Amino acid sequence: MSTGIADVRDEVVEVCDGRLALHVKVAGDGPPVVFFHPLPGLEWQPLLDRLAERHTVYAPEHPGTSPGDPQAIREVHTLWELLLAYEEAFRALGLDRPAVVGMSFGGMIAADLAASFPQLLSRLVLLSPIGLWRDDAPIRLVEMITGPPEELSSYLFKHPESEAAQALIALPEDPDRVPTAIAQGAWNIGCTTKFAWPIADHGLARRLHRIAVPTLVLWGRDDALVPAVYAEEFAGRIAGSRVEVLDDCGHALQGDQPERTFNLVTEFLR
Repeated sequence: MSTGIADVRDEVVEVCDGRLALHVKVAGDGPPVVFFHPLPGLEWQPLLDRLAERHTVYAPEHPGTSPGDPQAIREVHTLWELLLAYEEAFRALGLDRPAVVGMSFGGMIAADLAASFPQLLSRLVLLSPIGLWRDDAPIRLVEMITGPPEELSSYLFKHPESEAAQALIALPEDPDRVPTAIAQGAWNIGCTTKFAWPIADHGLARRLHRIAVPTLVLWGRDDALVPAVYAEEFAGRIAGSRVEVLDDCGHALQGDQPERTFNLVTEFLR
């Protein structure tokens, strides 16, 4: 798989006493960074290409979302088992306290890993993560997933018509591949929402205080999916964390504000 900047290879690590094979995309050279993807699955996007210029990027695919291995999700029964699988994968890959970046659903996973295993990471970047719940600021996850597909972009982007946003949600150019891509995307969301449906609240709020590494929380001020009030909610529960709320930006920061997002993340990782 070639991105134009770095070659991306697939590594497979066995975890959970050999019951589960995790697929991890790897690219680049330098200090390790682990990336946890959002609900629709892993797409090797420009943010990862640019991180791979300075880092070795490890991007695990959530169990069940790897093409050709859809039933892997059956081996993970609870969120705790998922966290244990990733902790084992870090050891299997020889990762010694890597930095971790998590986006939306992946941000929830990254934050809970950092809380559950305080010595596992060196730095943590959370890009508009889910995982908390406030009755006065409901997260519109069910509404987004069950709504018409043509409305999806309005939940993710402040400017869904922008080139960067369109690139993130584009279907394959080959029309023969479109049905497969749509089916894979639907299956991926089924696999990830196993741990996020209908409310992605597994008690993370009661564990965030355990995070003991420098943490950056990034949010879009105009996030239509997860209100920006959650930025301060996360930052207030993680001691010493830094929060940045980006103007003119929705949930998918890398779509609405790609340069600003990349610069903040790379500056923090350095």
